[in-house]
Amino acid sequence: MNLPNKLSLLRIILVPFTLLFMLPISIYGFEPEGWNGFINSCGMIVAASLFIIASLTDYFDGQIARKQNLITDLGKFLDALADKILVISILLGFIALGRVSAWLVMIIILREFAVSGLRMIAASKGEVIAARMIGKTKTVTQMIAIIYLMFEPLILKITGLGFEGYPVSVNAVTITGDVLMYICVIMTLISGIDYILKGKMYLKG
Repeated sequence: MNLPNKLSLLRIILVPFTLLFMLPISIYGFEPEGWNGFINSCGMIVAASLFIIASLTDYFDGQIARKQNLITDLGKFLDALADKILVISILLGFIALGRVSAWLVMIIILREFAVSGLRMIAASKGEVIAARMIGKTKTVTQMIAIIYLMFEPLILKITGLGFEGYPVSVNAVTITGDVLMYICVIMTLISGIDYILKGKMYLKG
């Protein structure tokens, strides 16, 4: 396995560790007080750091693959899979925390299924639907929104607005997070429609 593929695999491996520091443990009434206290106080900062590292692997695996001519079918599969697992898993974590609406995440998930399905149909016909700039822009907006939401508790404390846990109160900081989330959902919809329109010939018949 070449280096870019290892970086994609690392991105997948980092997902459960990120969620571990995002979400307090609650298993059939078992809630370790010490650990959950740490998670509620500064766990999200650790989770954000891991998420940023995972996001950077997405950048570097592509750069290395192109510069060293290490682009493979496995690499394309792992890269796309890792991106989807990373983004969707963290957004599901925010649903569990009560910070993000399930409806917004559902739109993102449906878009990913639709585009992935279209790519599979194209692949069955020997064609490859390459990543488009609008798709990359969508990914950037998702990363920005998620990173902001992860640092939101810290921003609330720094600004003196406090943070008593989820769900958060409405203020300028949380409204900014909501706006960033809506922007990434809108870009997700636009990019999904763009992919479908550009690949509609594969849906004929």
